[in-house]
Amino acid sequence: MSKRVLEIVAVPLVAGAVVFTQTRDLKLRGNRFAPLKAEQLTPEQKTMVNDLLAGSRTSLDGPFNVLLRSPEMGNLAQKLGEYIRFHSSVPRHLNEMAILLTAKAWSAQYEWHAHKPLALKAGLKSSIVDDIQAGRRPSGMQANEAAVYDFATELRAHQRVSDATFQAARSQLGEKGVTDLIAVLGYYDLISMVLNVDGYPLPEGVAPPLPEPK
Repeated sequence: MSKRVLEIVAVPLVAGAVVFTQTRDLKLRGNRFAPLKAEQLTPEQKTMVNDLLAGSRTSLDGPFNVLLRSPEMGNLAQKLGEYIRFHSSVPRHLNEMAILLTAKAWSAQYEWHAHKPLALKAGLKSSIVDDIQAGRRPSGMQANEAAVYDFATELRAHQRVSDATFQAARSQLGEKGVTDLIAVLGYYDLISMVLNVDGYPLPEGVAPPLPEPK
């Protein structure tokens, strides 16, 4: 068990019991949904926090302050999100590209702020990121990038994809990859809605990177 989890769990968990340190600062943030404190959490919420921080994530930033309000659903959602973020069959730079396309579609400010550096670190070209941010079809895309872009934008615009768009995505990603691509788009639609309904704050001093819808 990692040190990160040991900060939360005071004694070993047995028979599904949750033992939670009340003094931990969870550093949750929110706007319409007030940030929760460790001492406020129910047993189900504590289970979600324990499960989340026992995985690949290192913080509770983003949607989790809201998702904790429905911890059974929230825990299932965060486990799906962990697969999508860290274990998807879609190559990392393409996965992050799909997330940025979703953030742009929803004008999800924090989602863009959080995932732009991850996309660049994963190898997505800055020119592609800039074009997505500006609402342009990126120039100079590789075939796999174009397949993801066309699939994501067509699915959102028309609620379905053409045979040609499907075949292009399948040829680049395989059928498992197409399924995982659908999942990343759907999961980050959920996250975008959560963040936008909350009005989740950007870090202090950070300007909104996307235009707000009129």
